[in-house]
Amino acid sequence: MKLKAVLPSLREKKRYIAFEVQTEKAFGLEVVKKNIEQSMKGFLGDLGMARAGVIFLNDWKQNKGIIKVNTKYVDEIKASLALVQEIAQEKAIVRSIGVSGALEKIRDSYFKGGN
Repeated sequence: MKLKAVLPSLREKKRYIAFEVQTEKAFGLEVVKKNIEQSMKGFLGDLGMARAGVIFLNDWKQNKGIIKVNTKYVDEIKASLALVQEIAQEKAIVRSIGVSGALEKIRDSYFKGGN
């Protein structure tokens, strides 16, 4: 038996947050992801992260990345990004550089020469 698709009105709304890591060294996505997730767990807890539906996308270029998140938790995720102080024992600043509901808009604005 084939499952029915979920109606658009019942789907979880999402936003894409572009973020930038400012450090003296370049890091890979996995290292950054691990440290950001620790910060989010400390700020939101496991339940808050589950409700926020945080997903790191594989877009990683020049210390910039994209996180997919529920619309209701955008501000909390941005706050937890700001709380990151170290990545792999190196001082770091993580800041959000843009939010959009369309993934292509984020990619065009922050990953293809824009901004």
